[in-house]
Amino acid sequence: MIKSMTGYGRYETVEAGKKISVEIKSVNHRYSDYIIKVPKYFGFLEDRIREYASKFIFRGKVDILVNIESYGDADKEIILNEELAKSYIEALHKLRDDFNLADDISVSAVARYADIFKTERKDEDQDALWKSVEKVLKEAILMFISMREREGERIKLDLIGRVEYMKAIAQMIDERSPETVKEYQSRLYAKIKELLDDRQFDENRILTEVAIFADKVAVNEEIVRLSSHFDEFYNILNSNEPSGRKLDFLIQEINREVNTIGSKANDIEIAKKVVELKAELEKLREQVQNIE
Repeated sequence: MIKSMTGYGRYETVEAGKKISVEIKSVNHRYSDYIIKVPKYFGFLEDRIREYASKFIFRGKVDILVNIESYGDADKEIILNEELAKSYIEALHKLRDDFNLADDISVSAVARYADIFKTERKDEDQDALWKSVEKVLKEAILMFISMREREGERIKLDLIGRVEYMKAIAQMIDERSPETVKEYQSRLYAKIKELLDDRQFDENRILTEVAIFADKVAVNEEIVRLSSHFDEFYNILNSNEPSGRKLDFLIQEINREVNTIGSKANDIEIAKKVVELKAELEKLREQVQNIE
């Protein structure tokens, strides 16, 4: 199935106390180029995301934005600086003893010294978190691919219309080519009769000249190859593999045959049709740049 390189997909859910969202968008690119953004503390996810996404997205400049928000303080833990707390308690005891103060040293009193506590993030269970992110990533990719396929279907219809038009032009050239030989022969006979004024001339020599001319302007081989290329174009369009690069290469082959026909053209009508073919081929080439 033809897929566009332009796409967008987004999905989010809440799982294991975390809100996880994944947003994917892409534009045209000659190869595959991934830009993955994850929150500061989850850098270990980047390689896993790239590896997973590359199984489904084969071409394009792809941006993947992952956001992970924890509800409450489930991902935090309090660390007690025991050495500092001990120093505070010893200082309070000394203050009590030196100034004969009431002994009201308590946990709540010591806890007022906030610098003895430090809040740190808990170590993540990387495998567990990846399983949660993978589920969201999968859904986002499905939406992303669905959009690419819808756009790809529109591109496919456009490509088919252009190829059919080019086939019709090639058919016209094929039908016109033998006529140019007949017209050349008629012009040659008329010119010789005019020059020789009804005197005898070697008709075999004229037939030889006509045969040489016919060989020079014959485009039947190029038309046959064009027809084969158009058939292959349809085969690629209907395949289930990424087809952008194959179509791009095939267009180069079609262009080669069209140029050859143009170089052989010794007829104004055929020359006009070759110009039409080249114009349509350029539109075809531009559209193929949008395909994965």
